[in-house]
Amino acid sequence: MGSGIFFTFPMVLLLVLLHHHLCLSAVADDDGDAIVSRFQEYLRINTVQPKPDYYKAVDFINSQAKSLSLESQTIELVKGKPLLLLKWVGSDPTLPALLLNSHTDVVPFEESKWTHHPLHAHVDHRGDIYARGSQDMKCVGMQYLEAIRKLQASAFRPLRSVYLSFVPDEEIGGHDGAEMFVQSQVFKSLDIAIVLDEGLPSPAESYRVFYGERSPWWLVIKAKGPPGHGAKLYDNSAMENLLKSIESIRRFRASQFDLLKAGGTAEGDVVSVNMVFLKAGTPSPTGFVMNLQPSEAEAGFDIRVPPNVDSEALERRLVEEWAPAARNMSFEFKQKLSGEPLLTAADDSNPWWRLLETAVKEAGGRTSKPEIFPASTDARYFRKAGVPAFGFSPISNTPSLLHDHNEYLGKAEYLKGINVYVSIIKAYASFESKIGSRDEL
Repeated sequence: MGSGIFFTFPMVLLLVLLHHHLCLSAVADDDGDAIVSRFQEYLRINTVQPKPDYYKAVDFINSQAKSLSLESQTIELVKGKPLLLLKWVGSDPTLPALLLNSHTDVVPFEESKWTHHPLHAHVDHRGDIYARGSQDMKCVGMQYLEAIRKLQASAFRPLRSVYLSFVPDEEIGGHDGAEMFVQSQVFKSLDIAIVLDEGLPSPAESYRVFYGERSPWWLVIKAKGPPGHGAKLYDNSAMENLLKSIESIRRFRASQFDLLKAGGTAEGDVVSVNMVFLKAGTPSPTGFVMNLQPSEAEAGFDIRVPPNVDSEALERRLVEEWAPAARNMSFEFKQKLSGEPLLTAADDSNPWWRLLETAVKEAGGRTSKPEIFPASTDARYFRKAGVPAFGFSPISNTPSLLHDHNEYLGKAEYLKGINVYVSIIKAYASFESKIGSRDEL
């Protein structure tokens, strides 16, 4: 009689279940690989300022929208700067819609300072995806789409319509992108109740949420003075006058930074001031003339002003201390957002806040205390139009590397963020109240 292996029924059942589990795991892994691959494809499209390939980005996103049977509309409010608007149609057109906003452009990079090429979307042995835009904010745009893909696969149908906008030019102020979009008749016809836009990564376990932001003041200070020999000491030379201003601004910056370092004050609650350029000297074929004092000098500053700061007092400081006319100083703003603070309620008075907080919790995460965004995003244009907006990027346990060298996002964190958006979009798109409708305004 030949030897053999005999299986009892329970053993056979166990083997069948194990095989089924392994097959499901393989499918899940394949799905994850496909999701990450689509993200990499988007990251590899060169939308770097100042010459972003917007059309290639729009074509790619449109291909994703087609696979999801989303309605698609390309709007070119400014020639060469297409804006893509997608729509997932809800079952109740009387309800105001949800808008998920993201921008397609990214900031420049210094390739030599990166471990991996910023446009190759390289995945290292830890699963970190290195690319410009991995955090800011191509991740969010793709996570919206992947979340909708998952919701459709689960047979979920939205009650209220969901719009997705992929806008140009955010990294250079958004004036030809979100600002023009919000002012357009197209946007006004959408009846948007709530907007989600980008946030910031969190180094902690919790997710950061932003309900307002600091106003950008892009300031250029100019100084004039007598030209003269490089060996002679002059009163009120252009360089001396500018250096006095720079030192005064540096002391103010230090006082704000001390508040931050002391703890208890959030980054978005202090005035940030950073010098971004210094222009002076007389050029020569080999560099600059060394024995000639220039008659003009100027410096540029990126200033961000929180909504709770007295902006009039800050501007008086600018006129009296930083650029006094008595010292042959002048100034101009390259950009200056002023007016009433634009804030979205982040408490129980706002049902969209409660829904967001609960949805994140149901996805296994939690939100930290709502903050003022320390920089500027397109959300300010939606708030200015009277539409509430939250800044939110579902990235935790990750250092914030926006505009930095070696910007990266871990695969696991990216995939987890998609599930967070699944929960948020489901909650928002299922909300039955007509709050925010044009009838109420």
